[in-house]
Amino acid sequence: MRETVAIALITSLSTLTAAGLTGLVTALTVRRQVAGQLAAAREERAEQRTLRRHQARRDTYVSFLAACDRAYRALDTGWVGADTAPGEDAPYPALRALDEAYNLVLLAGPAGVAEAAGLTVRSVNEEYAQQRRLQREETTDTNSLAARHRTEHLAMIRRRAERRDAFVTVARGALEVE
Repeated sequence: MRETVAIALITSLSTLTAAGLTGLVTALTVRRQVAGQLAAAREERAEQRTLRRHQARRDTYVSFLAACDRAYRALDTGWVGADTAPGEDAPYPALRALDEAYNLVLLAGPAGVAEAAGLTVRSVNEEYAQQRRLQREETTDTNSLAARHRTEHLAMIRRRAERRDAFVTVARGALEVE
């Protein structure tokens, strides 16, 4: 009988040991799987945040360029007259909208894009100031401001394109990095 008890005891101990090892291996496997799933979920959330930031920046940059276009059209009205240029009645609302769009670019960043946007805004404001100075001149000439000051007008048009293109180049670079 002692042999039977010893055999039963050895059998039960080996069964318990095997069950314990199986449980330990299962626990370690599940732990690795859960850790892998958590890492995958973190990576996916990080990727989604990056995509949302990328889309928000893109939308901000597009809005800024649209505001630039509206400001340019408003300035065109000042250069060639309301009869021949599509645009707004007065440049101020368009310039204000450009400033608001610039504020969004400042928030969206990065710094290089914000700096390029700032240079663009400053060039628009400089053109507006130049236009106002030229409009205050007393003249009997009935030609448009652009016709009377062709050189300045063409220089401003060239500068618009340069500033806009510089902004687009920097913005594209920022969007490609992400």
